Amino acid sequence: MFPEKVFYNLNMGKTGTQPLILTPLNGVPDIQPGNPLAAIILEAINNQNIGVEDNDILVLAQKVVSKTENRFFNYANLKISPQAAELASICGKDPQFVELVLSESVRVVRVAPGLLIVEHHSGFISANAGIDHSNIGKKDLPGEKWALLIPLDADRSAENLKSEFLKATGKSIGVLIIDSHGRPWRIGTVGVSIGFAGLPALVDMRGRKDLYGRVLESTVICAVDELAAAASLVMGQADEAIPVVHVSGFPYPLGNGNLRELLRPKEIDLFK
Repeated sequence: MFPEKVFYNLNMGKTGTQPLILTPLNGVPDIQPGNPLAAIILEAINNQNIGVEDNDILVLAQKVVSKTENRFFNYANLKISPQAAELASICGKDPQFVELVLSESVRVVRVAPGLLIVEHHSGFISANAGIDHSNIGKKDLPGEKWALLIPLDADRSAENLKSEFLKATGKSIGVLIIDSHGRPWRIGTVGVSIGFAGLPALVDMRGRKDLYGRVLESTVICAVDELAAAASLVMGQADEAIPVVHVSGFPYPLGNGNLRELLRPKEIDLFK
């Protein structure tokens, strides 16, 4: 069982210690296409007597956003292209699934036995274009192969939810949509941001002094990914049924970042 609240104490320098509080929202039902996601989340917040204040943040698992936007896809009848057939023979995946991955991607980055890494239309690099089969709530029947795709534009999805929360509560909050991705050179997945609204993408610490008075020269913090990883710990990855986390005490001013700010330009990416 997850604790009711998870606390992270962050040193805020001369202003003292600001508690970052992550509260899992219980009772969020299995989301169906067209469900009013913002209203469902607000009901869960009210049921737990959590006060929503300006500068709070709601972190959502990608799946609940994709489900309400009906991003289910039955790929049983996809025609297999020569490229998909060739890649499937290398990675050992279902050729129709590989075709679906290619349809969600702009290029193939790497392929190996058991692995297909691509650049998604949104710009991030991930395995299988973020396409999911787990916890999607659909069972394959004869002639069906169901998958769940990520939102068409997760930044826009976050912005729409932010606007709905503002209308309903009068509070200006941040909305962060996260997914679980693997990483180069490290084993295991972590929560990362795939779309957000009302949050800074990056926090530039250059020019500030460290504990010993040395001026920071290269420290730029990916604040949304740090929060995504923390919230992912609270959500879990299996049957925990915690797709939304309420956050208060975020240590940086909220802003208007977007996913594109996190993507390293090709001209300074040594690994492309």
